[in-house]
Amino acid sequence: MAGTAATVFRNVRPYGAERPVDLFAVEGVLAERLPDGAEPVVVEGGGRIALPTLVDAHIHPDKTAWGEPWYSRRPAGSLPEYVRGDVDLHRHQRTPLAERAHRLLAHAVASGTRAVRAHVDVAPAYGLAGVTGLAEARERLAGALDVQLVAFPQHGVRRTPGTGELLAEAAASGLIDAVGGIDPAGFDGGADGGGPAQLDLVFDLAERHGLRLDVHLHDQGARGLDPLRDIAARTKAAGLAGRVVVSHAFCVPELAGDRLAELADHLAEAGVGLTTVAPSAHQVLPFRELQARGVRVGLGSDGVRDSWSPYGNADMLHRAHLLGWTTDARTDQELTDCFALAADGGADLLDLPRVTLRPGSPADFMLLAGECLPQVVVDLPPRDLVVRAGRVVARDGRHLG
Repeated sequence: MAGTAATVFRNVRPYGAERPVDLFAVEGVLAERLPDGAEPVVVEGGGRIALPTLVDAHIHPDKTAWGEPWYSRRPAGSLPEYVRGDVDLHRHQRTPLAERAHRLLAHAVASGTRAVRAHVDVAPAYGLAGVTGLAEARERLAGALDVQLVAFPQHGVRRTPGTGELLAEAAASGLIDAVGGIDPAGFDGGADGGGPAQLDLVFDLAERHGLRLDVHLHDQGARGLDPLRDIAARTKAAGLAGRVVVSHAFCVPELAGDRLAELADHLAEAGVGLTTVAPSAHQVLPFRELQARGVRVGLGSDGVRDSWSPYGNADMLHRAHLLGWTTDARTDQELTDCFALAADGGADLLDLPRVTLRPGSPADFMLLAGECLPQVVVDLPPRDLVVRAGRVVARDGRHLG
């Protein structure tokens, strides 16, 4: 068929299969064979493993100092202190936000990421600079990376007057995909009903503008669980199943047995998903138990070399490795589960089709040298080739855009 975009990726091993095969990409989708008369581009795989590209379900690219001069961070031990650090770093940055975000997300593409959910701070200290900057970076990366943009009130709605109005402006701008929230009972709560007021605002914006909702929840114990149950109830009442996510949810790993099962069933029935960033053994979500009960769970990078931490690299294969480390993954199945959370879990959370590397699957994959999938998760080989919709978008660690 003349004019059909077709590529043959020769001699590759899907998921580390023993025998190499050819993958046929036709109009961005894997096919059983090439259409008659097609004149494909041929890419030699050299026996490399083919693995699905990954989904970063939680990242803050607006805060990053990736590629910038070293920034010396001050000690911090509370959310207000970290927020003040954000403002200080923002004032020290010399490279425009849009350029820094693009640099980081282009690196994510070259590391094998096909989609991200990007949280950007919306507060009087910044206005909508994060929203417009990320929208610009998203446009530059179109065709290589899907970006869901979240307007996130890091400084709080109740704590910081003017933030609610900025969220409303962002929601009406047409630039964002989701509105965020933060710790309704703790950081942004209070005896005057500030917590419920925050949820009233963000749910109203989500409903009125057809947006998704993603709430950061760091609080533990009842201060975390009560808002989490409230979010589930509001989601169900508003008919927003599948469109609401709670990030971090540090109150959930405290639960076990019947209490965990009961909460998981409640979240699954309401259609509320969760994300984890594998921060530590006691804060990582029990993702296997949650998924077994129907809860969608994704994995993310969180902050990357920002004021909160000098660590992070926007490499989701490395994040799957860290997930394995923090959960003491030892068996092949446990390591494979960590990879699947970064691939399938994130895709489910962002409503993207899963990559199966079978006919009908999106032609989104990476080629790398290795023996098998569990070994790749442990050894983190370089991503030699990254493919998006059948097109090579990165080689040898460099985005080709």
